[in-house]
Amino acid sequence: MNPELLSALAIFTLAILVGFEVISKVPATLHTPLMSGANSIHGIVLVGAMLIAAEADHPLSYALAFVAVVFGAANVVGGYVVTDRMLQMFRKKPVAPKAATSSEGE
Repeated sequence: MNPELLSALAIFTLAILVGFEVISKVPATLHTPLMSGANSIHGIVLVGAMLIAAEADHPLSYALAFVAVVFGAANVVGGYVVTDRMLQMFRKKPVAPKAATSSEGE
């Protein structure tokens, strides 16, 4: 097996384990604010996927790069949608004007 591939797989596996460990320690009430704050990281992932797609030279590389860009873009858009929903919870609701009671018809 190629030593570079083995090294890349080991780093990938360690990243999965560390990510799972970190996320499992976060309380559920903090997931939404953390996700909204991580949009910049998702943007960097998207740029990285596009850079890799630019260097693709094999049909399998093209397909994997396309999937990476689609997933990265979906992650960025989803983060902003969640952020918008979270911010809507803190907006003041418009107060309905009180109906004027008139005694003209009586």
